[in-house]
Amino acid sequence: MEFFAATAPGLESIALGELKRLGVKAKAETGGVSYRGDPDTLYATNLWLRTPSRIVVRIARFHASTFHELERRAKHVPWAHFLAPNANVRIRVTCRKSRLYHSDAVAERLLTAITAAVPGTVRFSGEAVADDYDVDEVARADEVESNALSPAQLFIARIVDDECEVSADTSGELLHRRGYRQEIAKAPLRETLAAAMVLASGWKPSEPLIDPLCGSGTILIEAALVARGIAPGLKRRFAFMDWPGFDAQRWREVLDSAEKRAASPRAHLELFGADRDKGAIDAARNNAERAGVAGDIRLAAQPLAVTLDGLASENPGWVLTNPPYGVRMGDGDGLRDLYARLGSSFKTGEGWRLGILTSDADLARQTGLPLRARFSTRNGGIPVAFFAQEKTSASRERPRKSRVG
Repeated sequence: MEFFAATAPGLESIALGELKRLGVKAKAETGGVSYRGDPDTLYATNLWLRTPSRIVVRIARFHASTFHELERRAKHVPWAHFLAPNANVRIRVTCRKSRLYHSDAVAERLLTAITAAVPGTVRFSGEAVADDYDVDEVARADEVESNALSPAQLFIARIVDDECEVSADTSGELLHRRGYRQEIAKAPLRETLAAAMVLASGWKPSEPLIDPLCGSGTILIEAALVARGIAPGLKRRFAFMDWPGFDAQRWREVLDSAEKRAASPRAHLELFGADRDKGAIDAARNNAERAGVAGDIRLAAQPLAVTLDGLASENPGWVLTNPPYGVRMGDGDGLRDLYARLGSSFKTGEGWRLGILTSDADLARQTGLPLRARFSTRNGGIPVAFFAQEKTSASRERPRKSRVG
């Protein structure tokens, strides 16, 4: 089978690295990564990949320049492999540079072919998506539907230059929905983006990691999952589990193997989060508990200054954080001061390195540190970049002293 792991724009190379670590040969494409494999590959990648938003299997490619040709070709798509009787269906269509340009009409023809192939199939929704549709808008629509409506099998059809490609979603709910983040603070960070920050930074579990503006704790929780080798999809369902050919016994074996690989809480793991909002700290603590990593993370309700002042007494590591960046909250002068304070703390906390997600390169420059953009993407519809500090000769370990907090 041919799979495609869709990512937020800019995260393709990180997902490519994840697949390589899983032993899967893959190729980066615009908006994701393509690879081939068998059902075991499907199970493993849904279970283990931390940065993609969904995984689809490409099930058909054919030429279609008329509706008659589309209807004729669609009859031969193996819809029944991905649908049980009485299943709900969603169809998403994009058309570009093609004689078939009416995406709603294309969705209707595909639905007719599906109901003929799988009697009793119930239409859930058909979606016409503009050529330049916004990835975040589609993701938000997915979340609204998954919260409000019953599950449905999603099929995605793309017609470009009269060539139609049909894919079946294998994931169901978007993959960032790990199941643990049931409480959020202001300006929440999607789990897949937090994982991308952790992976792109180069942080190692042997190093301390501090988030001084931790909110509901997503960066720290994702770091703990990475450090302990806990599969991000361990506690959720996937769309492929409803397919007629789903091998429940093999899936149980895959899960058992993943559970055995997960390490116990690591005594040397140093993850610390702080936020001046006690409600955010309570949410972070509860989220960490649901993720099974509460024992790996220390949390404190304290101001930014207190956390940063403690860097001088900590063994050097990483500060990874998602500070406010104006378009979401705060004002210009206050934000410049905040970023400057982040940077100045590294003069006393020698050897520490900073990684921040922000929408404004000028704010990143306020830190006065040699930061380089590791990736650019979107967060909640806002263009953002992850800036990380390069390692310098000053980044050396010092004798361990008392801990922050």
